[in-house]
Amino acid sequence: MSARKHMTGVVDIDTIEVDGRFLRVGKRDGQRGVTPLLLFNGVGASLELVEPFVAALERSIGVVIFDVPGVGGSPTPRTPYRFSGVAHLGDRLMLKLGFDGTVDVLGISWGGAVAQQFAFDFPKRCRRLILAATSPGALMVPGKIGAIVKLASPRRYTDPDFLRRVGADLYGGAYRKNPELLHHHARHIKPSGGLGYAFQLLAGAGWTSLPWLHRLRQPTLIIHGTDDPIVPLTNAKIMASLIPGSRLHVIDDGHLFLLSRAKDVAPMISSFLLEDKA
Repeated sequence: MSARKHMTGVVDIDTIEVDGRFLRVGKRDGQRGVTPLLLFNGVGASLELVEPFVAALERSIGVVIFDVPGVGGSPTPRTPYRFSGVAHLGDRLMLKLGFDGTVDVLGISWGGAVAQQFAFDFPKRCRRLILAATSPGALMVPGKIGAIVKLASPRRYTDPDFLRRVGADLYGGAYRKNPELLHHHARHIKPSGGLGYAFQLLAGAGWTSLPWLHRLRQPTLIIHGTDDPIVPLTNAKIMASLIPGSRLHVIDDGHLFLLSRAKDVAPMISSFLLEDKA
């Protein structure tokens, strides 16, 4: 069952029931014959946050993104879940939308862990994999303690003044130099509840992809910033060394380069996804 909510100008917003859960879903139709892109967002982030990136992506690429249960407009579940559960939801959602063939997957930060899990759990379903500002999980090289402490609370999504105070040190890169980016950032988020945020953090407790990264066979593009206080660049280098045939692209920016540098990064990602269509 699906009830049309509204259109943002970038994606159509629906509420869709998947395996008994109601998910707030953003969808942009692509060109026939072009593999759709399933996007997994960062911790606490609603789908509005990545709309600037989606808008900059090649128009022929269809995009699907959903608010994780308990975040944005998706109701909070009664019990916690794991990354594998979110990956399963993503697969079931794509089937519900009529995408029963291969899909491309992009994961940002927290969502990058889900994307890795999706590629591992559904190897024949996942055609290409993009990992942005993410890590192999619990065994990662840790970020700066101050950034991690701030990340543990959803306050940055509910208190604009707090976001302005801590945003530069939390996200690094362009956010250190341009305060206007924080204002733009705040306008593209839908606050999540405390319990939903806590469930997101619990989803990754003890999880690591290090034992099986070498088994991934999808063409993989890893993108990471040089000034990422949350996830140091070393993590991307480790993943690139373990995923066969993966490509690592380092960008001179911070944790949210996908947003601050959307017009630079989106064409690179589009080329990666469409290179076999040329």
